[in-house]
Amino acid sequence: MAPRVFIDGEAGTTGLELRQRLDGRADIELLSIAPERRKDPAARAELLNAADMVMLCLPDEAAKDAVTFITNDKVKVIDASTAFRTADGWTYGFPEMHKGHRACIAASKRVSNCGCYATAAVALLHPLVHSGLLPANYPVSINAVSGYSGGGKSMIAEFEDPAAANYTKVAYRIYALELQHKHVPEIQKHAALRERPIFTPSVGRYKQGMIVEVPLNLSLLPGEPKVGDVHDVLRQAYEGERFVEVVPLETVRATKSLDPEAVNNTNMLKLYVFGAEAGRQARLVALLDNLGKGASGQAVQNMNIMLGLPEAAGLA
Repeated sequence: MAPRVFIDGEAGTTGLELRQRLDGRADIELLSIAPERRKDPAARAELLNAADMVMLCLPDEAAKDAVTFITNDKVKVIDASTAFRTADGWTYGFPEMHKGHRACIAASKRVSNCGCYATAAVALLHPLVHSGLLPANYPVSINAVSGYSGGGKSMIAEFEDPAAANYTKVAYRIYALELQHKHVPEIQKHAALRERPIFTPSVGRYKQGMIVEVPLNLSLLPGEPKVGDVHDVLRQAYEGERFVEVVPLETVRATKSLDPEAVNNTNMLKLYVFGAEAGRQARLVALLDNLGKGASGQAVQNMNIMLGLPEAAGLA
């Protein structure tokens, strides 16, 4: 019997993407709730407890409420909100974070899907801190640009709907100017940083795809590592991974620009280490689809791992 999967919040941006990725798969059975019953607590509770796997695509408080409805201790949960990304008892849903992390996800009944910016930042920073190349107290800065779909329905309307109150024709804007973006706590925790990183996100007038950057002054690091040393740490950390590629230095040196939409509609995360070998500075860059490896693609990957299905199923 195929495992039963229920997406709670399938009408939202991530929920719709997730539903699209799961539709047509013969190795799972998708449960669904009638649109008129989506706000009926009893109807939702019934499905939340009938499923083998629940995918929560809800705002934070609604996700917390949904978890309280689950009384069947056999139900596995993946939450796509911010609610549990630093919570005890929840496994962080980045399978490639270290070599033993897949087993942690496979054994867990509660997995918190990573934030899109956080997936990229943790991928760049965690191996460097873990290896000792980057001190945990280094003053990290993270700069990023994303397509507007990452901001949900309100931001999508801002760029797509002329009738929306917040509609704008700007090509690009920065935001989270108070330096309190919701992804910062999970980046700090899962990258093992002692100091809160400075995170400066922005949004462009395109739908999806993102670039996340971490600049490093190598001359301030212990032993003054070279660009090649940084690349080696990342290459070794993700060697053999299907969905995380550390781009070879030869290719990086020939790269003159990056398109944030280059890996859209995939579950890929590409990592680059830019910088002149004699320059004593490095520019670490992550490229991903904020709706793919940054959201629903990663959720499908985690689901496959938790249900014992082929990890790449539905992600080709």
